[in-house]
Amino acid sequence: MIAVHLENRRVEIRNVRRPQRPEGFAWIRLLCGGICNTDLALQRGYYGFSGTPGHEFVGEVVAADNANLLGRRVVGEINLACRKCEWCRKGLGGHCPSRTVLGIVRHPGAFREFLTLPEVNLHVVPDSIPTEMAVFVEPLAAACEILDQANLPENADVAVLGDGKLGLLIAQVLNARPLSVHLYGRHNEKLQIAGRAGVQTRLAREKLPSATYDWVVEATGSQDGLRQAIQMTRPRGTVFMKSTVHGAVRIDTAPVIVNEITLVGSRCGRFEPAINLLLSGKVNVIDMIADVMPLSQARPAFARAAERGVLKVLLSG
Repeated sequence: MIAVHLENRRVEIRNVRRPQRPEGFAWIRLLCGGICNTDLALQRGYYGFSGTPGHEFVGEVVAADNANLLGRRVVGEINLACRKCEWCRKGLGGHCPSRTVLGIVRHPGAFREFLTLPEVNLHVVPDSIPTEMAVFVEPLAAACEILDQANLPENADVAVLGDGKLGLLIAQVLNARPLSVHLYGRHNEKLQIAGRAGVQTRLAREKLPSATYDWVVEATGSQDGLRQAIQMTRPRGTVFMKSTVHGAVRIDTAPVIVNEITLVGSRCGRFEPAINLLLSGKVNVIDMIADVMPLSQARPAFARAAERGVLKVLLSG
């Protein structure tokens, strides 16, 4: 079978053996995968990565211990936990110290014809959700995590800083609740995607507001984003940090301390709310798809995904 391989900044297609299926794992045929910013960072050398990337995917189960999964379209949680340690016993498998992570840490990713994941990680995709939309379940779940981390008051003003893929999803997820969402970004065509879902948008080419919001989500992907988010937050407000920036980020901690601002790290989330949002039609993901290219064309697909202004590029199995 063919698989995408990243090494020394290069994207290659290699012929590899089909993976073995351990007990409790499903064998999954890739239907569609999404190239995200993490995959592009891995290509540039993030984590010193080499291997097969890909963690946003939809696949068809072709072998499994659970017969109810056979032939079903599935998406999969990316953290493979030991399920035995203290963190796992607390239901925090995403923080298991011995976990592997699909396409990122010690588990080959989804950008290959066949992949394996524990059956407990899988979620069946409802028939009414098209495959190209279901690819967004994993990043949508990360957006939904904010709602599990804090009880945002009804109709609260919330600022989302950043109009990239994750920022657009976060703005739409929060807007699906009774919240007043203000999305700040630098690209009018991207802001329009969230605007069509009812999100209030503003071009951030001018000076950003200061001490205006009790709730701010930083999703710029830039080293300066956290400083900007802190500047926008009122005393005793909260900043949700969504950007994973390679390298150290320098910030002035004085305004955080003096204004008693809470900083909340926010990463992966539950898949069930994300699937329900896709079923509801309250999020616009189709307009985020720039291209769909076959797995065998991963090299030009990665180049396309890295182009300025491009949102989501999908690889079809």
